Amino acid sequence: MIDNRAPLGAEGVRLGAKLREVARVLDERFLGRGEVVRLLLVCLVAGEHMLIVGPPGTAKSALLRHLSRLVDARFFEYLLTRFSEPSEIFGPIDIKAFREGTYVRRTEAMLPEAEIVFLDEIFKANSAILNSLLSILNERRFFVGSERRKVPLSSLFGATNEVPNDDALGALFDRFLIRAVADNLDSFHFQSLVERGIRNEIAESSGADALVRPLVHLDEIRALQGRMDAVLRFPDDFLVRYKALISQMRAEGVSISDRRVVKLLKLFVANALMDGRGTVDESDFFILKHVWNSVDQVPLLAEIVEPVLERHYREHPEARRLDVGVADLDTLLAELGAIRNLLLGGETLSDVMLFSQLRNLQDIRAALQAIDTDTARRMVSEVDNLLEGVFESSRWNG
Repeated sequence: MIDNRAPLGAEGVRLGAKLREVARVLDERFLGRGEVVRLLLVCLVAGEHMLIVGPPGTAKSALLRHLSRLVDARFFEYLLTRFSEPSEIFGPIDIKAFREGTYVRRTEAMLPEAEIVFLDEIFKANSAILNSLLSILNERRFFVGSERRKVPLSSLFGATNEVPNDDALGALFDRFLIRAVADNLDSFHFQSLVERGIRNEIAESSGADALVRPLVHLDEIRALQGRMDAVLRFPDDFLVRYKALISQMRAEGVSISDRRVVKLLKLFVANALMDGRGTVDESDFFILKHVWNSVDQVPLLAEIVEPVLERHYREHPEARRLDVGVADLDTLLAELGAIRNLLLGGETLSDVMLFSQLRNLQDIRAALQAIDTDTARRMVSEVDNLLEGVFESSRWNG
C-alpha cells in the first residue's frame, strides 16, 4: 500500500512508483538478483556508491547497462587491468591543445561525462587512476592539469572478485558505502536461468535492448536528491534501534565509522521512498547486512540484522517484499522430485555426483525456509527426511 505522505511529498510518491517498476523489470530479466537490484536503486537515489563482489559471469555489467537505459542516464563501463592507462578511463590528451601549451583531456563518452559508472576489477586500478577516482568519488571533481571540473556522476558501481587487503586500496574501498555479494545462482535456478539467458541473448543480439524505453529520468532523481536533507527526520524508537544495531556490530568487530553511520541514514530514506512509505521503519535495516568490511562478516551481519527484520515482518506481514528471483514452490518441488528419484533409484552414483546432489538438497532447503508458508514447511520436512535416509543408507556408508 502506498503512503501519500511518502518522503518528499507527491513527487516522492510518483518517483517511488517509477523506481519500483524499474526494479520489477530488472528482477524479471536478471534471475535471483532482487536484493542487488534494490541496493543499486537505493544507492542511485541517495547518490552513493556500491561495490559488488562476485565471480565473473554473474551479470554485473549487463545489469548496470540495463539500469542506465531504464533511468535514461549516460553510462560508462570499463574493465580495469594493472596496465590500464588514465586515458582509457578519463579520455585521451588533446594533442592540438597540448601543442598550444594547454593540458586538456577529450572526455566525450568517457568517465568524466558519465552519470552512472561501472568499473569492473576496480581494485586493479594503478596509482595514476586511483588518485583521480578518489577525487571523483569524494568530491565529484575531476582534475585536468590546473583545472578542477565538476562531474555529473550520480553513482559509481565497482566490481571485484575479492576484497583487497592492501592498505593502499583501503581509501577506495571505504568510499563504497554498500557492499553486496553476487554469486552464481543455486542449482534449482538452472532451468529458469537457461530460459532467461536465451531470451536475453536474443534481445541483445537483435538490438532490442538498445531500444528500451526509459521508465524514469535521472534528472527526476537528481531533483529530489537536492531536497533529501529536508526529510532526514527519524522517529526516536528508530534511532534507538539503529544505535543498538551499530553498537552490536562494532562489538562484534565490524568497523563502521561515524561518517558511514550518518551517510547510511540517507539510504534508509531512499529505501522508504522506494517502498512508498511516509517514514523509515525497521525494514530499512536490511541495508545494514551490506556494510561489511570483509566477506567473512556477511553471515555475522545477517545474524545481527535478520532477527530485527523477522520481528518487523511478523508484526507487519504485508510489508514483506518477495524476491521474484526466488524459485517458486512448483520449481522447487520439481527439482526435489528429480533429486529424490536420482538418490533413491537403483543407479550407481559417483562420490562427486552424490555430494553434488546433497548440496543441491541443502540449497533447496534454504530456499524453502525463505518462503513462509505451510507447504514450504512441509517440503522442508521432506528434504530433511530424504537427507536422513541418504545418510543412513548403504549408499552413503559404502
